[in-house]
Amino acid sequence: MTKDEAKQTLIDAGLVLDVAGMGDFTRGHVSVRVPGDPNHFYMKPHSFGLDEITMENMVTCNLEGEKVAGGGPRHSEVYIHSEIFKARPDINSVIHAHPTHAVALSSTGKPLRYFSQPSAIFADGIGNYIDTIDLIRTKEMGAGVARALGNRKATYMRNHGVAIAGRTVEECVILTLMLDNACEIQLLVEAAGGGGTEFPLSDIMKLHDKIERPEQHTINFDYLVRKARRLRGIA
Repeated sequence: MTKDEAKQTLIDAGLVLDVAGMGDFTRGHVSVRVPGDPNHFYMKPHSFGLDEITMENMVTCNLEGEKVAGGGPRHSEVYIHSEIFKARPDINSVIHAHPTHAVALSSTGKPLRYFSQPSAIFADGIGNYIDTIDLIRTKEMGAGVARALGNRKATYMRNHGVAIAGRTVEECVILTLMLDNACEIQLLVEAAGGGGTEFPLSDIMKLHDKIERPEQHTINFDYLVRKARRLRGIA
């Protein structure tokens, strides 16, 4: 992937996330490592919506969270991204968002249960950052989110949002959407008064291995990009 291709994927990711209602005004953000340069990453700028990312306004930051290039202002919560990238050389994209159902479930303190297919992709666990509801505006706080994430795909940030880590932007976006969907289904099951029935973990892990394949994320992401462009009248 070239640098311009990585930037375009970031722009597309922002559009998909916005159409899915993940923006929370201008507060959601997404990033991707610079191809060939694991010590720097592109990121959505502060004060713009997820659907407003452009080649000109996206920012480039280093692993200390410092802006080194780009026309837009740097997010104050850049440290979620920089500290996760620092701790996780295996991942190339980070999303921080405030999905309604994931925030609601995190507030209950209950673990995610495997009531649905979307939940199966998180069968290897979800972290839980519980230090604060506040904005993550220091390296120390960002490092706390990275520790809560560990080697997993996602961590709740209790009463605040989620941090998602992916091998690609495509994976990161799909994981964000699937986590909120899984949380929504669980909340509905529990609100209906049932404890729900879970399939054996062996069955869940078989499904997990099928739906976490990279090609699945790419196929679904490309579809969502086409859909988002149609909805916004973008060629």
